[in-house]
Amino acid sequence: MNATNAGTLRTGQVAEAAGVNVQTLRYYERRGLLPEPERSLGGHRLYGDEAVTTLRVIKAAQRLGFTLDEVAELLEAGRRHRHGRPVPGLRQRAAEKLAEVEAKIADLTTIRTTLLAAVEAGCDDLAACASSACCPIPFTGLAEEYRHAGPRR
Repeated sequence: MNATNAGTLRTGQVAEAAGVNVQTLRYYERRGLLPEPERSLGGHRLYGDEAVTTLRVIKAAQRLGFTLDEVAELLEAGRRHRHGRPVPGLRQRAAEKLAEVEAKIADLTTIRTTLLAAVEAGCDDLAACASSACCPIPFTGLAEEYRHAGPRR
């Protein structure tokens, strides 16, 4: 990226500098994650360096498990905060996301432990294993949990 003045980067330059494709950049614009860029006299979109930063922030937040809706909320909270209106921001949202991640880790740890026990027990036949009292996979309990809680997303 060789341009440093606001409004001097074209779509392809911004996308390349941020490590996204042009379709992603335009999608984020449509979603309101990026402000509408200025236009050249010929109608080309012109971005400032802050667009690259915003795109990198969006991608980093997604890697941390935030959905695009959550990223949009975080970006809006940041904009409001900069304008003197305090709103719940990154710290609160990160704590909430951390709680979600911790719950997923606990679930995955349980799944891992159960699958390891099945491998070690030599379970080869799902139907035979499910009907055996020595089966390490709690099929009956899992079916009941699924029936009461519904499918996980």
